[in-house]
Amino acid sequence: MTVSLHHAPVSGIDPVLLYRMLQLRVEVFVVEQDAAYPDLDGRDVEPGAELVWAQRGDDVVATLRVLREPGAMRIGRVVAHPSVRGTDAAARTMASGVALCESFAPHLPIEIDAQSALAGWYRRFGFEVSGEQFVEDGIPHLPMTRPAAG
Repeated sequence: MTVSLHHAPVSGIDPVLLYRMLQLRVEVFVVEQDAAYPDLDGRDVEPGAELVWAQRGDDVVATLRVLREPGAMRIGRVVAHPSVRGTDAAARTMASGVALCESFAPHLPIEIDAQSALAGWYRRFGFEVSGEQFVEDGIPHLPMTRPAAG
């Protein structure tokens, strides 16, 4: 079955679909990665925030969020269901997130806090390490930045 890509602010997402996105984040970040943290941190509903997701039928198979910050765009909560890891679903979702950031603010860089083990994957999208490694929720992370497009 084909994967379709979508994006919208939280207020424009069907509640059942939003539930599936948040459920995927909890299943991977909290359960699979054993990181108890407040996933619902209020940032998903900030002005200008959008969620990007890949859907296969009724299933959400990948998602991320795009945030506006002073002087930069930010992509976070990048997650793929185990069933699509190694396929292009996560990469297509990430490319869609980058394109959305660039459509909102082509003059701003895009920042991410990448799990260190995935830094090479993020380099495929033009991100480079931009600071020292840090540990968040027991997982090593690297700040990474993609230069402004415009």
